Amino acid sequence: MTVRKKDQFRSIQDQLDLFLLIFDSIHNGAMVTDANGRVTHLNKPYARFLECDVSESIGRHCTDVVENSRMHIVARTGRPEINQTQMIRGQNIVVHRIPLRKEDKVIAVLGLVMFQDVSEVVKLAKKLRSLESQVKRYKKELMSRCSTRYTLDSIIGSSQAIADLKQEALVAAANNYPVLIVGESGTGKELFAQSIHHASSRGTHPFVQINCAAIPKDLLETELFGYDRGAFTGARSAGKPGKFELAHQGTIFLDEIGDLPLEMQPKLLRILEEKVFERVGGNNVIQSDFRLIAATNQNLEQLIEQGRFRRDLYYRINVMSLAIPPLKMRIDDIIPIARHLLRQSTQGTNSDEIRLSQEAINALVNHPWPGNVRELSNVLDRALSTMNKDVIELADLPFMFQKKPASSVSTGISTIREAQAEAERSTILAALEQTANNKAKAASLLGIHRTLLYKKMKKHGIGLSGNG
Repeated sequence: MTVRKKDQFRSIQDQLDLFLLIFDSIHNGAMVTDANGRVTHLNKPYARFLECDVSESIGRHCTDVVENSRMHIVARTGRPEINQTQMIRGQNIVVHRIPLRKEDKVIAVLGLVMFQDVSEVVKLAKKLRSLESQVKRYKKELMSRCSTRYTLDSIIGSSQAIADLKQEALVAAANNYPVLIVGESGTGKELFAQSIHHASSRGTHPFVQINCAAIPKDLLETELFGYDRGAFTGARSAGKPGKFELAHQGTIFLDEIGDLPLEMQPKLLRILEEKVFERVGGNNVIQSDFRLIAATNQNLEQLIEQGRFRRDLYYRINVMSLAIPPLKMRIDDIIPIARHLLRQSTQGTNSDEIRLSQEAINALVNHPWPGNVRELSNVLDRALSTMNKDVIELADLPFMFQKKPASSVSTGISTIREAQAEAERSTILAALEQTANNKAKAASLLGIHRTLLYKKMKKHGIGLSGNG
């Protein structure tokens, strides 16, 4: 035999010795049978478990070595059996039976035995299911805290103003620019903010909101930027992330931004421009990829003139804007919103649908609604608490609604429309007079878009000459 052949033989023998060593070192039991079910290999851990001798087991049929064995059946069918249970020596054990093929023909079967009783596996499976259930619950709770409840379908109304606003919201959702939503209190600014987030590419990520008017001035910075451990007495030992940190890849909604303290405004401007910040008491720079939506019921331009709001911050947050008209400017939305609120109040109960009488409808339509949708919801809740039937009558409404308008001759639809039109015209004229005929400022004061103001001025025959 040549030296080269001797080296090849030694190399093959070394590999065989290594494979046998690996086979015997497997913690789990392992057995190999040929296509007829006769044992060709049995590792030492499995032999110890079976209390048999390896050399005496080789060549015997698998059923003579292992009780309830199905290795010969797998050799015949060619179908693997994974994670099966088998009673061996009084223990219900998990086994794998894997056919080994050569040229698409089964030449052997590998059996692997997990030296764990099935009861232990069941315990582990139950524990895993419990942990998965906890994770799902925590994930659901986190999403409920950080995600949105409202979509564009949640915005009720049949007026042209609402249709235009929904279209503007879709445009805003299609990009990542900051959005400023203006409108009186109770008009639904948060609803539009959540709808924009939900319709955007960030909709599956957190929606984090903070009311700038509700947080004390000395705590607002830690709420927005968070704090590191030891930042101040009483701080959490591990620190706390701020709203901008939590809004990573999602949206942060700053409600009532007009009430943001002046000293906080340059810090907000910096994070909007650079998307980086530091926690209070910390030294590490944190990056956050967020989209900003802000809302206010104040005239920010007037606040700028009064020195209470930074002009550069105003330009940064007002890249896109939505102006929600007050409810008194959206007469066509009052009754659809009222009916929607009534349906919500009876949802999940066995009560019949609550209806509105014609007299109640007339009274609701003629009311100026200084509190907007929030006031409408309050009025309907009060009516539901006093009504005796499934129809809200005029008598069920608060006393102020039962006064007949002085200019009304009858309760016909035409008279109501005329009264609505006159009220709208008077409101627009008053706004123009207060702003020295500046259309942009008048529109902001009314809480509507300037384009909508032009349409209404044309409708009421009000001249378009003047500033803005």
